[in-house]
Amino acid sequence: MRREPVYDVLTVLARSMAALQGLRIDIVGQENVPRTGGAVLAVNHTAYLDFIEVGMIGRNSGRNVRYMMKAELERNPIVGFLMKHCKAIPVDRSAGAAAYHRAVDSLRDGELVVVYPEATISRSFEIKEFKSGAARMALDADVPILPAAIWGAHRIWSKGYPKQLGRNNFPINIRIGTPIPAMGHVDELTAQLKTTLQELLTQAQVGYPMPAGQPWVPARFGGGAPDLAEAHRLEEAEFAARRKRA
Repeated sequence: MRREPVYDVLTVLARSMAALQGLRIDIVGQENVPRTGGAVLAVNHTAYLDFIEVGMIGRNSGRNVRYMMKAELERNPIVGFLMKHCKAIPVDRSAGAAAYHRAVDSLRDGELVVVYPEATISRSFEIKEFKSGAARMALDADVPILPAAIWGAHRIWSKGYPKQLGRNNFPINIRIGTPIPAMGHVDELTAQLKTTLQELLTQAQVGYPMPAGQPWVPARFGGGAPDLAEAHRLEEAEFAARRKRA
């Protein structure tokens, strides 16, 4: 693994934070992470801080992952510094082509590029509709997609759910699938990725305590989280409010 001092320091801080919180992280499938070569690391998205677990997936196999992050974050001097030295890919949502091409170039250069196919946090904590970006990148760069599902990180901090940043001892399950070859039509590959991530999420949920009525528990388990339809309605209302403010 190439030495990247800033990335190394952030990794130590992330692992220290996880230890202080008492997080019990269980990973199955770490051997599926390629030690070399480019790949799209496609992950479900339920939490604001799940990027920490995503980074661990890479570091455990001697890899530094490359995040795609909102370009406006670069305006913050500290965040901008970190993005630059961690080789993050800034994304301007009004002109995403440049970020897309930069991500494809990074994949061709042998990097692990992180993509959240759902684009935004799933309020239902279920797998919602996918964007096609992960599949298109994989096909254009001719690299596999590495699917990974994380369950439990949303209990720490998620949309519509209060922060639990203290020592909480939450279990967090990570399930990493075998790489999916970049083959076929983009829609077919996207559908295959969605099915695979749903299977991995189900595996991550097996045996996980799901107390009825808890707001972080999905509706289908008797929890208080909104179901997919209600979550979609809330998301559309949020987007409409943003457009009105703009």
